[in-house]
Amino acid sequence: MKSSLSLLALLVFSGSAFSAADWPQWRGPNRDAVVQDPGHALASLPTDPKVLWKIATTDGHASPVVAANRLVYLDGQEGQETAHCVDAASGRELWKTAVGSLVEFSNYGSGPRCTPIVEEDRVYLQSSGGEFRCVALADGKTLWQMSFANDYGVTFLGNRSNDPAAKETASRRHGHSGSGVIDGERIFLPVGSVQGATLVAFDKRTGKELWRAGEDNTAYSSPVVGTLAGVRQVVHLTADALMGVDVASGKILWREPVKTGAKRHACTPLLSGDTVTIASNSVGTIRFRVVKSGADLKLEKMWENLACKTNISTPTLVGNALYTVGSTVGKSSPLVCLDFATGQELWSQPGLEDYASITAVNDRLLVHKSNGELLLLKVNPAKYEELGRTEICGKTWASPAYVDGRIYIKDAGNVFAVEIAP
Repeated sequence: MKSSLSLLALLVFSGSAFSAADWPQWRGPNRDAVVQDPGHALASLPTDPKVLWKIATTDGHASPVVAANRLVYLDGQEGQETAHCVDAASGRELWKTAVGSLVEFSNYGSGPRCTPIVEEDRVYLQSSGGEFRCVALADGKTLWQMSFANDYGVTFLGNRSNDPAAKETASRRHGHSGSGVIDGERIFLPVGSVQGATLVAFDKRTGKELWRAGEDNTAYSSPVVGTLAGVRQVVHLTADALMGVDVASGKILWREPVKTGAKRHACTPLLSGDTVTIASNSVGTIRFRVVKSGADLKLEKMWENLACKTNISTPTLVGNALYTVGSTVGKSSPLVCLDFATGQELWSQPGLEDYASITAVNDRLLVHKSNGELLLLKVNPAKYEELGRTEICGKTWASPAYVDGRIYIKDAGNVFAVEIAP
């Protein structure tokens, strides 16, 4: 069983096979942390990786993105969450623009949380306080903007707030972290209004609102888009439920309550075929299938692994194996491999901290730990097979962007480019 899974994992990857030319959004080109890079075999990792350039920054957990030879990152400058666009080859700054006011956090660091999106000639930016804007990639000038607070009544409350609403929402308490998603001419944003605007669709070019849906607060999770049971839909894990929404009309197609005491679902849903897999520190890891029920759609639970309670690291699917971060005890977590068909644990390896990003490149896994260490593993559902490890940055919760043998990463003090495969 395990040997056949290993062979399958080496040959088949989830989703479409994208090149490693760009990393334009959260979790890469297909939003699944899976890329093909034929030009770099990644046989090992350098013991002393070459730093191509480095820029001093301030705090923040937003991940950098790379597209069209430009890198966009966010930090805090002069009381503002600020987006910077630099030349990806040299690190030379091309422009910067304020996104929204820096808000106070009592825990979990400060600064921006939301990963930008670059598409064609535009950049989409969101602050942790709920300010959103679309700017030109060429010069950073604002093309359109909106405010979660001013336009939808979703004010940032902060962790010290005595407002009862602060206990009902993670994003308004510790900062918005979910990144919007684009599909065709629409962009979907996790606004989080309980007055009918959990999720809002806009015309990506003009900012015109197209529809709004849902009455849940948002958590930290980012939405994803896919065709399930023949219907194109945006899937969102809110503070209270998992839901699928028709991309064209905003109709809620199905909704499954998924409760967490802290309202803090953080992992992005994973789509494969007609299935949705979620992970949470409250409910474990669960895979559902979306099926037709007469004229409607509904969810059927395929399996659940109650022991694999992932806190903030989104799983990565390669073939028929799911690689994820297991339950965190204190500050320690294992790297876990699950059989995607059954949810059964295939192996578990200790040694992670509270977070790790897992990127599949060809038949390799790049596991970036929150302490800044990078591990290179062979894709192998049969056993843990490490090929190398190296230090590339300081402590961070930001995920790296992988492009053509290079890692672009931001930690608490710098953003930089590191060559791991010349």
